[in-house]
Amino acid sequence: MITLKNITKRYRTDTIETTALDNIQLHIQKGEFVSVMGPSGCGKSTLLNIIGLIDDPTEGEIVIDNQRIHNYHSSQIARFRNEKLGFVFQSFHLIPELNVLDNVELPLLYRPINSSERKSKAKIALEAVGLSGRLEHFPSQLSGGQKQRVAIARAIVGNPAVILADEPTGNLDSIMGNEIMNILLTLNREQKTTIIMVTHDENMAHKTDRLIRLYDGRQL
Repeated sequence: MITLKNITKRYRTDTIETTALDNIQLHIQKGEFVSVMGPSGCGKSTLLNIIGLIDDPTEGEIVIDNQRIHNYHSSQIARFRNEKLGFVFQSFHLIPELNVLDNVELPLLYRPINSSERKSKAKIALEAVGLSGRLEHFPSQLSGGQKQRVAIARAIVGNPAVILADEPTGNLDSIMGNEIMNILLTLNREQKTTIIMVTHDENMAHKTDRLIRLYDGRQL
């Protein structure tokens, strides 16, 4: 499903060059649930951003679903990201002025489907995360765990092949964190969704199929 070949990421200024990722070689199978761990600043989020096509590597090649992404231009990348990838962030990234249903609909606005179909898909996604009774609520009216459920519904509403989760339980207490983790595990096992999760939590990481450790931008 995902192959990274010789991925290196450097950041340059006039006076210094920093290597965030150094020659990463990685293959993730379709339907695999992989966690990524390492100390702060080791390159975890950079790796996730590169897989998510948010950032470009300095060197190397990315292949997702048999597509060599480096051959794509920006409009193709945007479309591929919208159709194939779903994102879950530690800080939820919900739009406060929109209610739950409208927040979940957002990824579908870039697809050629009408409003009624968008709402139908969003309701199905919210039902899958146990929030069918909160459609008209706004983010300010939700708990942290509920906000993360909305974020997961938004990530899955377009039926992506891959979910990229950056510290999805990081802002939650242990009970809410386990509930969110169970939703991700269910998506992986029942729908065979490929999931890559950055985490600092060893307990969460060991529930996944495989653990990848990074240190100073290198894969251990």
